[in-house]
Amino acid sequence: MTGDTELRYGVIGTGMMGVEHINNLLHVEGAAISAVSDPDEGSRGTASALVPDAATFADHRDLIDAGVCDAVVIASPNMTHVDVLGDVLQTELHVLVEKPLCTTVEDCYTVMDLAAAREAITWVGLEYRYIPPIAKLIEDVDDGAVGRPRMVAIREHRMPFLEKVGNWNRFSANTGGTLVEKCCHFFDLMNRIMPAPPVRVMASGNQDVNHLDEVYDGETSDILDNAYVIVDFADGSRGMLDLCMFAEATRYTEEVSVLGAKGKVEALLPGNEFRTGRRGEHFYGTVPVEEIHDDRIAYQGFHDGSSYIEHTHFRDAILEGRAPDVSLEDGLVSVAVGAAAHRSIDEGRPVEIAEFLR
Repeated sequence: MTGDTELRYGVIGTGMMGVEHINNLLHVEGAAISAVSDPDEGSRGTASALVPDAATFADHRDLIDAGVCDAVVIASPNMTHVDVLGDVLQTELHVLVEKPLCTTVEDCYTVMDLAAAREAITWVGLEYRYIPPIAKLIEDVDDGAVGRPRMVAIREHRMPFLEKVGNWNRFSANTGGTLVEKCCHFFDLMNRIMPAPPVRVMASGNQDVNHLDEVYDGETSDILDNAYVIVDFADGSRGMLDLCMFAEATRYTEEVSVLGAKGKVEALLPGNEFRTGRRGEHFYGTVPVEEIHDDRIAYQGFHDGSSYIEHTHFRDAILEGRAPDVSLEDGLVSVAVGAAAHRSIDEGRPVEIAEFLR
């Protein structure tokens, strides 16, 4: 490292999410972006305009070999993660890899095997844990606000997928499928909140509205745009995801609710609303509403400042020599639930998580 606290970062993949990470890192104390890489000239140019002093590479392997970084952020397309990680994990560079960890569970296991002997941190970018009202929800559930959580319900009603370089995100083979690509965030939240591991998934979903007429190189987009997913946990509790991606005409894009014998806690976005309803104290229409903010956030970005908080935690873990908040195993399980949901839709049956795990 170049000083007592300064960390030199490389950003691999400088499309939309790579630029998001650059903008966050520019606000993180002690972070210096020393290198960027992307095979797309336009993406490299966008990154270079933000960090003109950073070395620029078309190939991530040249960035690694340059020896100018202490840590790297991998924000390249999903289907490239396993190969990029295969190169980075041969070093002792600290790594934050964007979600999903990989597009398949098998590739996640490959990455875990490669990382097993490393001392450096490998952190999976599931930043929804740090969105202020969701972070409070997790903390309060951990502290017993609802008793033992018996149900977790997550709704995302949002706009269609954005355009990405080369339209790579229009195909399940590149993304892992919608329930891996997007919904690994929500399955990670379920797995973090519930005290027992997921064991079974039953799902229904389809591509009904979005991208139906989009054809690239002779191939038609095959990305699901709506689904219901039920997740059973080992202690008999359950989770539910309600996803719709043609629902931009809505008040809340994300709603997270956790329920137990003592009551219900809810986080709603946008607006950073948080509600705590206690049985015997509150009733319909009387549950108080708070707005939850985190004054530490110096850059809001796409996800309500959660990526900024994620980066400060990643930095501190490196400097303090502690384990990542979000481990490779966390990343793998979030992918496994999404993959099981896709199999359930494809085969019309409940799917055991054990079908995907070693």
